[in-house]
Amino acid sequence: MATRAFDTKLETIGQVLAGPWRAPVNMLLEQSYDNHVSLHDDAMAQKLGFKAGPIEGPTHYSQFVPLAEAIWGQRFLTEGCLSAHYRNMVMEGEEVRAFIEREPGEDQATIWASKKDGTEVLRGTASVGSHAPPTALDLRLNELSPLQQPVILRDLKVGHRTSRTRIRMDADQHMGDLYPFSLNQKLAKITEPSPWYSGADNPWGRPIIPWEMVSVLVQYVAREDRLPIKGPAVGLFADQEIRMMDGPLFVGEDYEIEREIVALSGSRRTESYWTRTSVYRPGGSKVIASMLLNQATLKDSYAPYAEELATLYPA
Repeated sequence: MATRAFDTKLETIGQVLAGPWRAPVNMLLEQSYDNHVSLHDDAMAQKLGFKAGPIEGPTHYSQFVPLAEAIWGQRFLTEGCLSAHYRNMVMEGEEVRAFIEREPGEDQATIWASKKDGTEVLRGTASVGSHAPPTALDLRLNELSPLQQPVILRDLKVGHRTSRTRIRMDADQHMGDLYPFSLNQKLAKITEPSPWYSGADNPWGRPIIPWEMVSVLVQYVAREDRLPIKGPAVGLFADQEIRMMDGPLFVGEDYEIEREIVALSGSRRTESYWTRTSVYRPGGSKVIASMLLNQATLKDSYAPYAEELATLYPA
């Protein structure tokens, strides 16, 4: 008989289900791309006006999986979706609590995470199945204003697609410069451990990839996309949705992915590109999982930004 997926102690507060306070660990201190350190490095973060290097956004997704699994059971692990807008950064040492609120019988629920001082870390939706209402990011995509006066992303076009790429995550596989750790190293520090992540004692008879590590799996080969983005520049995840259609994904199994740029947007400080990554079994045509990701590139981190803006868009 399979073990339980989670032993996380949950608290019911009216219609809200809450997880325990957790202090996630920043495992990206040594992350690098474009031959420089990332926003998750304290010195780089402080240079760009942040207090310290933040915890990577999808780390917080682990705290929602026991909540959603408590509501929908194994169904969430096979056809669930977490969809959220990241609102405030979390630094190592800060504690975070995850919440979910669902109307009885519904296939969708509201999710949010907060720090102890009440600061909201993220907000979005959890859902199951193909007939659930539009997700938080479905709605957000429909409300976006087009990117005006792009500089860093001026050569990137909506509709750009990458070719199929093979991906895989073994338990001790180092996940590269973008993710300088292995799955086993993550499992030693994950906020919500589960025997299903590392052992075969589950309904599928083999270890499953944690929700937050799906992000690592599909981004592992992101450098090979060679998108025409000006740099070096520093970016951060601003919105993210991870969805299973025929899940879960398994450790030590080959998959293939394709990526498409589905939107470009911006703010006073950022230029953003939204990418939808589709996951397939090798040679297959059925999408078994997907990730929608808004990567917001900080204008201030691109040294010639002001000069090129003036040249491209003279007053």
